[in-house]
Amino acid sequence: MANPEYRSGVPDDWFIDPVRIGVPGVRQADEENPLAWQSDALCAQTDPEAFFPEKGGSTRDAKKICTGCEVRSQCLEYALANDERFGIWGGLSERERRKLRKRAV
Repeated sequence: MANPEYRSGVPDDWFIDPVRIGVPGVRQADEENPLAWQSDALCAQTDPEAFFPEKGGSTRDAKKICTGCEVRSQCLEYALANDERFGIWGGLSERERRKLRKRAV
């Protein structure tokens, strides 16, 4: 015998908006906050000094972090659009971004 209080089917309020609750990797830039992607950046969770090494210093650790970052393309796009001249952005060093810009021209 079935329970009369049991209701089959999916509840009306089953959906949870992942953007609203802040699930990493699902935020999107909007007119209100075009830099919302930065909250999903792996570099924000690590030592910032790795991304701004001394001249001639190693970029290996920073680039390794970038390879697993979900917002790498947005980061690189931001750096190119804003002519960032220092640090590792989107997995590329200053020199690599300069070469990329020259090839694009």
